[in-house]
Amino acid sequence: MGDFELIEGNSGDAALTLARTHLPDLMILDVMMPGTLDGFAVCSTLKKDPKTSHIIILMLTARGQEVDKARGYEAGADDYFVKPFSPRDLLDKVYDILKI
Repeated sequence: MGDFELIEGNSGDAALTLARTHLPDLMILDVMMPGTLDGFAVCSTLKKDPKTSHIIILMLTARGQEVDKARGYEAGADDYFVKPFSPRDLLDKVYDILKI
């Protein structure tokens, strides 16, 4: 198993700032977050910026209808994971996405 550094934001605005500051390999975003930006907006903003477009974005949300998934992929999400989930399944998904 790999080692990960976790950085947590408490809102969409914080997630955007943290992504621009730390340039992570992977972000896990919820759709519904406090603040002025939801996960779709954060994802779209990051994917449109050449400095952050390389960040792999996994949407992790309770919004699991096909329309929600389509909106996530349209925003640029690399994958979409629906709650509830098992921690092991999430970790497997992260390893798969990062090719670890």
